[in-house]
Amino acid sequence: MAPENVTRVTEFILTGVSDSPELQFPLFLVFLVLYVLTMAGNLGIITLTSVDSRLLTPMYFFLRQLAIINLGNSTVIAPKMLINFLLKKKTTSFYECATQLGGFLFFIVSEVIMLALMAYDRYVAICNPLLYMVVVSQRLCLLLVSLTYLYGFSTAIVVSSCVFSMSYCSSNVINHFYCDNVPLLALSCSDTYLPETVVFVSAATNVVGSLIIVLVSYFNIALSILKIRSSEGRRKAFSTCASHMMAVTIFYGTLLFMYVQPRSNHSLDTDKMASVFYTLVIPMLNPLIYSLRNKDVKSALQKFMTNQCYPLKQCNFKWYR
Repeated sequence: MAPENVTRVTEFILTGVSDSPELQFPLFLVFLVLYVLTMAGNLGIITLTSVDSRLLTPMYFFLRQLAIINLGNSTVIAPKMLINFLLKKKTTSFYECATQLGGFLFFIVSEVIMLALMAYDRYVAICNPLLYMVVVSQRLCLLLVSLTYLYGFSTAIVVSSCVFSMSYCSSNVINHFYCDNVPLLALSCSDTYLPETVVFVSAATNVVGSLIIVLVSYFNIALSILKIRSSEGRRKAFSTCASHMMAVTIFYGTLLFMYVQPRSNHSLDTDKMASVFYTLVIPMLNPLIYSLRNKDVKSALQKFMTNQCYPLKQCNFKWYR
């Protein structure tokens, strides 16, 4: 038999959020603002929790890690996305696509685990305050964060290797604004049973496992808050938990919607809208939800801004003299 003439895909074309030419520049401006706000908010959290002595606690240590993850996740997706809004042909090379998928998986898996760690940290702080500093020690925090990043890296290597071990020899048009495993596998001309199983099991295990930790932690937190005698204290505590749960619900809801469902129910256009939330919108909202409603962070920000402005006033005063 004559050898089959097969053309291997060396680059992919991303359809983007919308294929309408009239919407490209307006969408560019919208997502540019989202990315700038994400950068500013998360860099602000990283800076404040690093320089202010009052924020050198386990709670803010985990929050700093979440800000780093949010910043990384957005940076893996947004720059390429913004550039493609201004280009007619939205191409990405095979290896660039593989790198983007690996980076995305690393940060998204790390975020899932970090949210569970943050929920557990709050559970210990509220339900066992006397043992908090003993249980959540600095050594334990470093160990948990290191294991989180190691697990995220391992998952990214395994899943992205499975996805890109497939043959792509027909269409190279990815119906998405970044390289994600679901639309990529839809283009493969190989049997995708194994990589689809790996993706499904990995996503379901990570999301459902961490979600159980979050729900159990917040359930016990709620029970502890109900035991508070002061109605004002209960109101403030529930208000704080409600804002945290809102962010967690949006994040886990979009992940469950996108990944933990049968392939027959998948709509790639709907998945793109869901992806916008956990790659760009939620990283922008997290600094507001987790920090800016916090009195310690507000005080630290005020102190930081005062320290930055004071030398400028001194310089201006001397200059005018």
